[in-house]
Amino acid sequence: MNAFTVLGVLFGLALGGALGYVVRRVLSQNKMSTAELRAEKLLQEAKTKEQEILINAKEKAIAIQEEGRRDVERDRIEHKDAQRHLSEREQLLDKTLLEFENRKARVDQDKAEVDAMRGRVTELAVAAETKLQEIAGLTKESAQEIFMSRVEEESKDALMSRLRKLDEIGEDELEAKARKILSLVIQRFASSHVVDATTSLVQLPTDDMKGRIIGKEGRNIKALEHLTGCEFIIDDTPEAITISGFSPVRRQVAKRALEMLMKDGRIQPAKIEDAVNEAKKDLAKEMKKCGEDALYELGIPVTSIDPKLVSILGRLKFRTSYGQNVLQHSIEVARISGMIADELGMDSFACKKGGLFHDIGKAVDHDMQGAHPQIGYNIMKKFGFPEEMCYQSIAHHEDRPRTIEGTIVKAADAISGARPGARRNSVEDYLRRLEGLEMVATGFEGVEKAYAIQAGREVRVFVEPSKLDDYGATQLARDIAKKIESELQYPGEVRVTVIRETRVIEYAR
Repeated sequence: MNAFTVLGVLFGLALGGALGYVVRRVLSQNKMSTAELRAEKLLQEAKTKEQEILINAKEKAIAIQEEGRRDVERDRIEHKDAQRHLSEREQLLDKTLLEFENRKARVDQDKAEVDAMRGRVTELAVAAETKLQEIAGLTKESAQEIFMSRVEEESKDALMSRLRKLDEIGEDELEAKARKILSLVIQRFASSHVVDATTSLVQLPTDDMKGRIIGKEGRNIKALEHLTGCEFIIDDTPEAITISGFSPVRRQVAKRALEMLMKDGRIQPAKIEDAVNEAKKDLAKEMKKCGEDALYELGIPVTSIDPKLVSILGRLKFRTSYGQNVLQHSIEVARISGMIADELGMDSFACKKGGLFHDIGKAVDHDMQGAHPQIGYNIMKKFGFPEEMCYQSIAHHEDRPRTIEGTIVKAADAISGARPGARRNSVEDYLRRLEGLEMVATGFEGVEKAYAIQAGREVRVFVEPSKLDDYGATQLARDIAKKIESELQYPGEVRVTVIRETRVIEYAR
């Protein structure tokens, strides 16, 4: 390679580099011009947008300012109106207060004048009364006594007539209402009228069984009497043995034990003891079942009653009163009490429950001292009954129970015990009761004669008209009724009828 060639190449490179530089410079200037134009355009758009934002902001500021000015004006007007109303109310209150003070002053003045006039009237009345006493020659008390005596003497007949009329009206209304309630109750409830009497007679298969029951030297019958606490009477009655004992439960145990022994055929002291224990267990189960059945029958939850009390209630099945089964009687009293309570708008459940347990004391009265009402009250109290329900055990034997529930149970007890066929009384008791009624009536002064009629439900008393007037006859009927209530025992109620008549006899000759 020669020098000319190298120079040509170098010259070409230099020329190419110069041309490239020129071209790049031109292109750079063109790009700078384009960027400046674009930046200028963006700046112009930003200024335009800024102008628009400022204009909108000024418009909004002017609107807000205008709205605030209107709100201030409105508040100013409302405040001004409120001040005006307050000023008017203050003026009205001042006026009313002034009128009230003026009126109070007038009332005080009038009161003072009235007090003065009252004092003057009192002085005049005292002076007039003093003058009247001087003229009449009597004190105020003496004149009043004379006046009252004359009024009482003149109006005695009218007062007695009015009193009898009021008594008759009240009695008629109460009796009609009571008859209606009782008739509705009796229509809704009906039970057997047959007397249920427990028996202590045990039937034997043969008379030879008596000897086996007695045993050698009487050891069997002695064991029976010792274990049961009852007396076995073996008399001439064919094929029968009588069991005697004051406790109906013991008699029932003895009867069942004897029946078990006769069925087994082996009668000896060891077997007798087993039979008595078995009879006690069976009887305890039956008592509990009878108590539960009574509760189920009346709709009383069994779980609400203590199991021990349920068993005590079942004992009443083996207890009688005047031949009436006490458990059946208690169920009747509970049903009747609930129905009467429904008619009167009272708590029927409380009356029903109290009626069922009203004679619970009779279940253990042979084993405890005291009357069965108080024993029943203590039992019910022990098992957590409320006081008003416990009181029903006592109320049915009181003349005037202090609660309406006690009165309802007392009435139901009388209905159940006094209906025909419910109880069995001996002829001697019946005659003794009639005689007692007549003796109470004839024990009063002015009574000529008295008769007990209608099976002791009524006493007719004839009085001497010369010794008693109409007022005295009315008072006599009340006194006789009170004495019968306090001294005699009887089922139901006794009606006292006092008859006073005046006979005038004259002869035409």
